[in-house]
Amino acid sequence: MATPGERTIADVLNDIVDHVQQIVRAEMRLAKAELRDDLIKVKSAALLFGVAAVAGILGIAFVFLAGVYALATVVPPWAAALIVGVGAAAVAGICVAAAGRSLRGVGLPQTTQTIGEDIQWVKRHIK
Repeated sequence: MATPGERTIADVLNDIVDHVQQIVRAEMRLAKAELRDDLIKVKSAALLFGVAAVAGILGIAFVFLAGVYALATVVPPWAAALIVGVGAAAVAGICVAAAGRSLRGVGLPQTTQTIGEDIQWVKRHIK
């Protein structure tokens, strides 16, 4: 029987359960915050991919138009269309590269780190 001032095993176990619940809730809040931040990055990357797709389609269209001009006649208008097509393709490449850079680091780094720390803490205190 516990003497006054000492805690019973049930009290200790209840405290452990309460602390684990608090840790899980805190991890969930952290994960939600990180996912919200990552969603903003993904949204901007998706916009850049959209711009890249439109520019790429225009680039292909102008390259095809250049081929049509080249076959139809041997006059300089096809060269102009080719330059515009290559320029549109270059814009598409730049946008794809920018979108790829903005997606770097997407994940849950803080959540992963704190979960690892929590696991280490539990392992130390269980022994």
